[in-house]
Amino acid sequence: MPSHDGIRPQDALARALVVTRAPLPDTMRRLSEVLTDLVPHRAVARRSAVCTFTPTAAFGDEELTGRITGAELTRLAGRVTAGAPWQGEAVLAGTPHPVLAVASTREFAEPAETADTGAGAGPLLVVVRSSAEPLDADVTAVAQGLWDLVTVNQERRMAEAGPTQAASSRAAAAARARAIAELTDAHSSVLSAILGTLRAASLDDTAARRGAVDLAVAALIDLRAGADLDRELSEEPADAAFGRLTAELRPLLRYSPVELDLRPPASRRTLAADVAHGARAAVRGAVLAMLEQGDLGRLHVSWQLDEDTLRVLVRDDGPGLLAPEALAVHRFTDRLTALGGRLVLDALPGWGSTLTVTLPLSPDLPAAPAAAGPLDALHPRERQVLEELALGRRNREIALALHISESTVKFHVANILAKLGVASRGEAAALARTAAATA
Repeated sequence: MPSHDGIRPQDALARALVVTRAPLPDTMRRLSEVLTDLVPHRAVARRSAVCTFTPTAAFGDEELTGRITGAELTRLAGRVTAGAPWQGEAVLAGTPHPVLAVASTREFAEPAETADTGAGAGPLLVVVRSSAEPLDADVTAVAQGLWDLVTVNQERRMAEAGPTQAASSRAAAAARARAIAELTDAHSSVLSAILGTLRAASLDDTAARRGAVDLAVAALIDLRAGADLDRELSEEPADAAFGRLTAELRPLLRYSPVELDLRPPASRRTLAADVAHGARAAVRGAVLAMLEQGDLGRLHVSWQLDEDTLRVLVRDDGPGLLAPEALAVHRFTDRLTALGGRLVLDALPGWGSTLTVTLPLSPDLPAAPAAAGPLDALHPRERQVLEELALGRRNREIALALHISESTVKFHVANILAKLGVASRGEAAALARTAAATA
């Protein structure tokens, strides 16, 4: 790497050492620190398929990092050639900013990262600069070299990850897919309600516009509230989950002659978030499919809880011609299958259609080996949390290291103490260290 007045080869190597020694969750912060004096900046962001936990990440000014989107980074990636640092203006967080962007030159880039999107579609680093003054070639070369090292280092760590880390990464990708599906379902419901309002023959133009605006504003408020809720909670009380469903269904029928009969569960028992989301998705999809038949007078929706299952019932008094293909259009059946759920459709011409969904409240777990050790009852994620406990880390540190919320850490710690039969974190940590020493 060339040398100039401010950058000596040994300085560049020292910066590289700082970054490559950083734990994966801390990489962006360390990278920002070593670039600060070379490229004064407000934030750094990356886009990469190496880590399924967080394919995009950012560090720096929270006004920027909280609003930079993956779509913005993808658009910028199309302008950057791998190995050729790019300087210019790009839209990030909805506003143009001067940036330095570098794409990894690694020869083993994933095919999905290079297909159809040009040479710059590989792992991308974007530095949101404090000024638009052009940078020297030596400075951009250091940034390129550091990013290449980070990319190679992260790829190696992911390739060498053990079964537990691989399973966790896969679970994180599945959780992200569920979150996207939930948002898609919500948007679909809102758009359907707005279209129904605008098309309602009983409303004049002014009333239809007012109704559509009210629905859109309410949806934006619910979207923001829902995002805050999902960041903090991994579970929902059954009655609150049904209440959210009620709020989602009523706009669909606001200007429809169809009556909605709702029967919530007579329980405040807590449901896992994925079970609650799956149940709501099934009801929304079934209701939309039944409404598309026409000639309905009433829709009945109820949830029933027993010891280990949630039973969801959706019934109409329509023509009784609902086909499984009509449900498939609304794409909730795959989610039910992933949750271990069962779906039964009973359509009788002239009498209406009934959809029954049964969801287990907890997943089936593999049986423990016959010769169980003291830690064998723990699930992989609980083992990871216990390993962090054994290192003396607090809940916040564990949450950052494992990419989960503090409330989820507390939940896992409580389960660990119960399964190990100990009364404190210290006892659990001591048991973990003893088990490791005798392994």
